[in-house]
Amino acid sequence: MDKQKLIENLNDDLASELGAVIQYLTYAAKATGPYRPQLKQFFMAEVPDEQTHAEYIANKIVALGGEPTTVPKPVPAASTNKEMLVAILEAERRAVEGYTERAKQAEELGDKGLAVQLEDMVRDESGHAEETERILRDWPL
Repeated sequence: MDKQKLIENLNDDLASELGAVIQYLTYAAKATGPYRPQLKQFFMAEVPDEQTHAEYIANKIVALGGEPTTVPKPVPAASTNKEMLVAILEAERRAVEGYTERAKQAEELGDKGLAVQLEDMVRDESGHAEETERILRDWPL
């Protein structure tokens, strides 16, 4: 693992976080039905965490000598509340996997601060995934 590869990987993570902000905002607007108020609140409550992650990653990329991406990952199409929640769950699980790997890469490069911050982000994303799983647990088919 070299620094340039870490920057590339962090830029991929940044694109995911930028996409997550858009995803949560869009899904909050699209939520329908009797659970709309709760789903809108749930989606909007996640935006600050994802934005904070994006800000940290962008700053770290610059500190490492890279250029942060400005292109978000695409938001998965979803037309029902359940499809939105499933897409959110998949994105959060990917984030946990990615940040776990990135923390190992940061350790390999001797960047303990980055590794610790990424582990904190794993905790955040795991919490988001668990909450989404709980919402989906008894969701009607």
